[in-house]
Amino acid sequence: MRITGAKLNHFRNYASCEFAPCPGVNVLLGDNGQGKTNLLEALYLCCTGRSHRTRQDRELIYWDADFASVQVRAEKNDGSHEVEVILPAMGKRKIKIAGREAARSGELMGHITGVLFSPEDLRTVKDGPAERRRMVDMTLSQLRPAYYYALQRYNRALKQRNEALRAMAGNVSLIATLDLWDEQLANAGAELMRHRRAYIEKLSAAAEETYREIAGGSEQLRVRYAPSVTAGDDVQSNLDALLAARETDLRRLTTSVGAHRDEVLLTVEGREVRAYGSQGQQRTAALSLRLSELSVMRDELGEWPVLMLDDVMSELDPSRRRQLIARLEGIQTIVTCTDKDDLAGATIGAAWRVHGAELEKIEG
Repeated sequence: MRITGAKLNHFRNYASCEFAPCPGVNVLLGDNGQGKTNLLEALYLCCTGRSHRTRQDRELIYWDADFASVQVRAEKNDGSHEVEVILPAMGKRKIKIAGREAARSGELMGHITGVLFSPEDLRTVKDGPAERRRMVDMTLSQLRPAYYYALQRYNRALKQRNEALRAMAGNVSLIATLDLWDEQLANAGAELMRHRRAYIEKLSAAAEETYREIAGGSEQLRVRYAPSVTAGDDVQSNLDALLAARETDLRRLTTSVGAHRDEVLLTVEGREVRAYGSQGQQRTAALSLRLSELSVMRDELGEWPVLMLDDVMSELDPSRRRQLIARLEGIQTIVTCTDKDDLAGATIGAAWRVHGAELEKIEG
């Protein structure tokens, strides 16, 4: 897959912008704060329907503007695709596919596919389980729209169940309401867990090999799925777990088991990277996860997704930088950096200087 063009209007610090990347390596060069990351954020928004930096659409809208919009065109094995996301300052966002308004947000998934690697990815390794679940959710939503809809159903049911738990404090007559939300959580949760288990098995195999290559074969990374419900791939196991935890949940007024408590464990030589890994091990693990995500998506989709690298070259030592550059052949890549020397050894197809949210084409 390759992006052939993008248009931004009133997005972040861009009043307007048109961007037509080449099929190879594209470089966005400029100082910090000029809009390089904002452009990648706009592209990724059309891949996943979400920003990787904020949950608030209002933050994506140009200062004092009434709306923001991002339109991305791409060529895939099955033909041309066009996605547009419109974010009004007031009201609900709109999504258009090939110019026609989508009835559901999930219709966006799979049209533009991409992997974004940024310095914030270290949080995937260093922070709590929520960051790793988010990484899995973003990828699986692109690969399987059914997963995206199951995730929506799960999150709605979880919110309602937690509200029911709070409402039941001192009012046991509402127990039937809790049974209803348990059933919905169990159904959606089992579906999420089945998809997560299958995906993480593939991711683990790819990440272990990638980490071994980057680390010179001296260490072994393991990526393991640790579901909140041990046998959670079926609905009954989820129902049983929710019922067993009900007394605890009524006391704490929150749902303590389910897919929202799943963990993805990362270990190097048997030691948890989050707690015991060196900075080098954590960086290598983060890079390995993203490169493996890229290859798993290629295997499932039959073509490479676009790769977006946001100011990561300066964060990597020369050895890891070389390993990353060596893997760019045949993949449309959009890289942001402040120093072009960070891309030494890469074959650059096109480059732009970004200043004050304006793009100026320069020699590759």
